[in-house]
Amino acid sequence: MAVLELNQENFESTVLDNDFVIVDFWAPWCGPCRAFAPTFEAAAEKHTDITFAKVNTEVEQGIAASFQIRSIPTLMIFREKVIIYSQPGSLPASGLDELIAKVRELDMAQVHKEIAEEQAAQADKA
Repeated sequence: MAVLELNQENFESTVLDNDFVIVDFWAPWCGPCRAFAPTFEAAAEKHTDITFAKVNTEVEQGIAASFQIRSIPTLMIFREKVIIYSQPGSLPASGLDELIAKVRELDMAQVHKEIAEEQAAQADKA
């Protein structure tokens, strides 16, 4: 599967319309970003059931700011519209595969339950 280029127009719909999205925040001038790109693209080819996407932080500064991206590359993973992972730094292919396997194993019903409980607790404090 090809890696999508995300922008203001398609970012939200991409995350909302796909159950598993991995986003690489990068910039053309960033050496580690360019070094990680082939690993990211190979993972996209290997894991065709996952949506892989990139955000050029130079062009899409609004998206980068809304997610408080301070260091690139930053990898962010969404499952069922929830941010499961957000960390700066590139990963070797084996590390990316391990991360994907761990995210696949998550019990998303439990994750959603915990989020709902946290939101209810916050509402009770307000």
